[in-house]
This record gives sequence, C-alpha cells and structure tokens, in this order.
Amino acid sequence: MDLGLKGKVVIVTGGANGIGKAVVQGACREGATAVIVDRDEKGGAQLAGEMSSAGASAIFLAADLSDADNCRKVVASTLEQFQRIDILVNNAGSNDGAGLTSSVADFHRSLQLNLIHYFAMAHYALPALKESRGAIINIGSKVAVTGQGGTSGYAAAKGGIHALTREWATELAKDDIRVNEVLPGDVMTPMYENWLNLQENPREVLQEITAAIPLGKRMAMAEEVAAAVLFLASDKAAQTTGQYFYVDGGYTHLDRRL
Repeated sequence: MDLGLKGKVVIVTGGANGIGKAVVQGACREGATAVIVDRDEKGGAQLAGEMSSAGASAIFLAADLSDADNCRKVVASTLEQFQRIDILVNNAGSNDGAGLTSSVADFHRSLQLNLIHYFAMAHYALPALKESRGAIINIGSKVAVTGQGGTSGYAAAKGGIHALTREWATELAKDDIRVNEVLPGDVMTPMYENWLNLQENPREVLQEITAAIPLGKRMAMAEEVAAAVLFLASDKAAQTTGQYFYVDGGYTHLDRRL
C-alpha cells in the first residue's frame, strides 16, 4: 500500500532502537526521509548507514533531548538540511522505575526524560508543521490508563502525553495539523529484553506477562507498533486526529478472563 509518504521528512526521536527503529525502517521503505534522533550514537549512525546503503534517505542526529535546547537544535538542523518537516514522531523515553518512594528529584528527572521533550520538539517544529500541514504522532503507553505500580514518574509522563495529544489536536485543527497517539502494551524490544534478563527467572516472568494478553498470548513486535504509527502519519489517515490507537493485544480493554 502506498501511504503517500514519499518525499516527506519524518523526525523520529528515540529512533535508533526498538519501536523508533521500526518506524524509521518503515518510513524509509515508503520513500520518506528519516531523521533519526537518539543518544545512542553507535546505533543511530549504524541505522542511518544501513538505510542509506539500501537506497533510502536517512540521517542521524545525536542528541540528549532532556536538554530542551537540543530539541531546538534538532529541528534547526533538520530544516537546514531539508527545508521542511512533515511528520514528528515523539517516541524517546524509558520506564525508569521512579516510584512513589523515590525522591522528588528522581520524579522530576523522569518527567524530563519522558515528557518535557515531547512538548519541546512540538514547540520548535510547529512553524514547519504549519507550513507543511503535517502530523504529530505521540508514542504513549497503556500505563497511562491502567497503572502499573512502582513507576509514578513514567505513568505521570505518559498520562501527560495522553492529555497533550487531545489538547494539541484541538489547538492545531485550524492549521490542518493532525495529532494522534499510539499506546503500545508490552513490546519485545532490546530494552525490554534487557529488563527481562535482569529478572531471577526471565522465562517465568515472560510467561506471566504474556498470559495476561488476550490476543494470541504474546507481546507485540516493534514492527506492529510502527505500522500503526505509519498509518497515522499517512494520507490514508487524513481525517483522523485526536485519536488513541492501542497496540496491546486487547490488554487494556478486554476482560482479563480471556
């Protein structure tokens, strides 16, 4: 299916690994130019090289987005090289385990890691997105609506992203900018796999997690989340804004007895 992404410039934060990497690969397959933004310099450079070797258009910008000025620099560098921004995929972040017993400073850092740069990237990219009548896709999490326990910072950040998606969709409708959110459930990414391997019995933990997923009793793959992102970025979703798309195998809304 032609998603109408050919020639469009897509910024993907946290684009070197996991869901972000799958979005970059999918965007390149559709003929878009991918701007990979990540702290992982090795992974980001390697992915950009792989995409370029395959004939795609992709660059890597190394950046720690917890510093808002780096968000401004990413947008400026993108515009300097390509003169446009069509799609912003806010994806960077991680569940850092800042719970209610953590310090206030830890909670603040968690918001900086997982929420503040979503606003900063959208803020700095906004003039270009208005010009292109572009789209923003925020990567959220089921944790925003289900809770998890022991992760106040991450839950608060994802809850903020959940609210900002509808807020921005409302504010930017007059500019023909679409804003949607994809909420993954448990996704088998390198980061998730590393966490599993730290558990005393990784196989048992994985079985417990997948047993609670109604559809197929399995975790989602990054490519399945990326497919939802690319649809929302595409011309096929031209009348879709302010929506929450769950890629969680039914975990959030279906009866657990399934």
